[in-house]
Amino acid sequence: MSDNTWIVGIGMTPFGKHADSSVHELAGSAITDALADAGIVPEEVEAAFYGTATHGPLEGQSMISGEIALRELGIQRIPVFNVENACATGASAFALATTYVRAGEADIVLAAGAEKMNVGDPELTMSVFDSAYDVARPEDLQATLDALGGDIDEGDLGRRSIFMDIYAAMARSHMRQYGTTREQVAAVAAKNHAHAVDNERAHYRKAMTIDEILAARPLSYPLTVPMCAPVTDGGAAVLVCSDVGLARLSSARPVQVLASVVGTGSDRDITTFDGHLSQGIAARAYERAGVTADQVDVAEVHDATAFAEILQSEMLGLVPAGAGGRAAESGETALGGRIPINPSGGLESKGHPIGASGLAQIFELTGQLRGDCGTRQVPGARIALAENGGGFHRGEEAVTAITILKGAQ
Repeated sequence: MSDNTWIVGIGMTPFGKHADSSVHELAGSAITDALADAGIVPEEVEAAFYGTATHGPLEGQSMISGEIALRELGIQRIPVFNVENACATGASAFALATTYVRAGEADIVLAAGAEKMNVGDPELTMSVFDSAYDVARPEDLQATLDALGGDIDEGDLGRRSIFMDIYAAMARSHMRQYGTTREQVAAVAAKNHAHAVDNERAHYRKAMTIDEILAARPLSYPLTVPMCAPVTDGGAAVLVCSDVGLARLSSARPVQVLASVVGTGSDRDITTFDGHLSQGIAARAYERAGVTADQVDVAEVHDATAFAEILQSEMLGLVPAGAGGRAAESGETALGGRIPINPSGGLESKGHPIGASGLAQIFELTGQLRGDCGTRQVPGARIALAENGGGFHRGEEAVTAITILKGAQ
């Protein structure tokens, strides 16, 4: 078994609309960059975990997407595992790759993910989200949303993912419990849009004011379009290795994986955020990493909506319960603040190609820990945390993955 696990290679395509690229081409571009970053050739990869959540429902390619993508790159004759875990697919692939290394099954392992969600049929794309809750009990979903956010009549607000209604209901619950305001939710979105301006791989790179965000097209209250992640295409890849693997790589710039923890929730009182899934997974991750929340220097969290960042910043212990909105409003979670969150621009601006999103978070944080992020750099960043959640079940995400990394400086 390996005592340590290291990130030695990262790659990521620009996120956005890629009309002329296939899913496998997007994956291939990210993987090729990760191999080059690590200074290795395809034949040195000993196992791979490949994540995609929409390739099957959108284009009909299920079951062996990873085998096809990797063989085209010359990565052959190795174990390839296809991973699908809702919006936590990318981070789940990474967790499995690190576990495989820790178990001593291989010394250099690839985690990759890619999606092409813009396939020319918006209704079909939106339909993929309808499988990320308990489809056998649709009435339970509506009852849960009513319990969280109250029964409100908003009329026809246009096409949107069911998850915008889910996050909106959770936001209304948080507003009721803690006094969080719509302006504070917009402050998160404004911060992340500003962060993305200098991220050359982000889907959206336009700064927006709080007033502009509040005046944009409404989704389910309190959310507007700029508060929510766009439908995005893209790929990301990370190479992890053992101490033995690292010794082979003379040009590597390693980042240590302190913890990579995945878990699901349990039955609880959904009218309160106490005992939320992310709290429990974060506690396990901090214990495994041997660090505390106040030692985290920079974080990427799963802000499929701006409210989700508020919630996760609290559940991860980065700010006190109920203080996530105020922290964004005051600049505490912006670049230059006490605990910068989503310096990449987050899912709201960088984009959210489901199978790649968690790996893109790790791409960003590895860059931060290496000191490579230019105008988005968090000075002296040494401990970084990523939170990637997916699906919805009984009042919270169905799955959450939390990764804690340590830089060399």
